[in-house]
Amino acid sequence: MVYLRIILQYAAVLAVALSLNFLLPRIAPGEPIDFLLPEDVLAEMTPEDEARVMREFGLDKPILAQFGDYVAGVFSGDLGTSVSYGMPVWDIVFDRLPWTLLLMGWALAISAFLGSALGVMAARWRGGAFDVGSLVAIIFVGSAPPFWVAMLLITLFAANLGWLPSFGAAPLAAIPGSWEWIKGVGIRLIMPVTALALVQTANILLTARSAMQIAMGQDYVTFARAKGAGEGRVFRKHAFRNALLPIYTNVMIGIGNLVGGALVIETVFAYPGIGSLIVEGVGARDYNLLQGVFLLATLGVVIANLIADLGYPLLDPRARRA
Repeated sequence: MVYLRIILQYAAVLAVALSLNFLLPRIAPGEPIDFLLPEDVLAEMTPEDEARVMREFGLDKPILAQFGDYVAGVFSGDLGTSVSYGMPVWDIVFDRLPWTLLLMGWALAISAFLGSALGVMAARWRGGAFDVGSLVAIIFVGSAPPFWVAMLLITLFAANLGWLPSFGAAPLAAIPGSWEWIKGVGIRLIMPVTALALVQTANILLTARSAMQIAMGQDYVTFARAKGAGEGRVFRKHAFRNALLPIYTNVMIGIGNLVGGALVIETVFAYPGIGSLIVEGVGARDYNLLQGVFLLATLGVVIANLIADLGYPLLDPRARRA
C-alpha cells in the first residue's frame, strides 16, 4: 500500500511535468510558428505557407486537442519531427542518450563512492589534518563552476601535456565495437567525467561528514560504547548504518544536478550527448526537439526520485514501519 501511494504521487508529478512541458513553449511570446522555422525562412513565407505549416504540425487545432495529441505521442513514442535534423525527435534523442548515460553513470558512481568515503573518513578523524585538508580542497573545487573545472583540465591535460583528447566521444577512424574504439571512448571520457564528478563529490562529502557526525553523537552510539563495543565496530555497525539514509538521498537527488552539469560539460568538450543537443536545439529554435529533450530530462529526474523513495524501506526499517 505504501509503494502504491508513492507511485501514485509520482504519477501526479509526472502529469504536472508533462503539462508544463506542453504549455511553456505555447505561452512564450510570439506565434508558435516562430519556434518552428528559422527567421530567414519565415521572412519569405506567405500567409498560406504559414497556415500549411501550422496544419502539418497540428498547431491549428484547439489547445485541448493539441494536448491530447501530445500525450498520445509521448506514450506512443512519437513527439514529432525535428525541424533542424529532419528526423523523428525520439530517434535523435535515443541516438544521443547512451553517451549522456555513460558520462553521467561514471560521474555518479565516482562521486558517490569518493564523496561518501572521504566524508566518512573526515568525520572519523574530525579536526585532524585529513578532515581540514579535505574540507578546504573540496569546498574550493565544489564552489568552482563546472565549465571552469573543465577548462582547467583541458588546459593542463590536453593543451600543455597532450595526454588526452579535448573533444568528441569516440575516435572517428575506429570501427565501432573494436578494441581501438572502446579504448578511444574510455580516454575521451576521462576529462568530462572528472569535471562532472568533482563538483558533485563536494556536495556528497559534506553531507556524509555531517550525517556521520550527527550519528556519532546519538544515544545509541554512547550505549554501544558503554557495552564495550570497539570504536571501529561502533563506527561501522551503528553510526554509518544510520548515516546512510541522508547520503543515499543526496546521491539520488544529485542526479538532477548531474543533468544540469552535463549541459555545460558536454558543450565544453563537444561531447555528443543530450546536453549538447539542447544547445543545438536552442540555436536552431527547434521547438519539437527541445520539448522532447526536456521531457526526457524530466522523466529521468522523476524516476531517480521515485527509486530513492522506494529504496528507503530497504535501508531503514523505520521507513518500513511508517
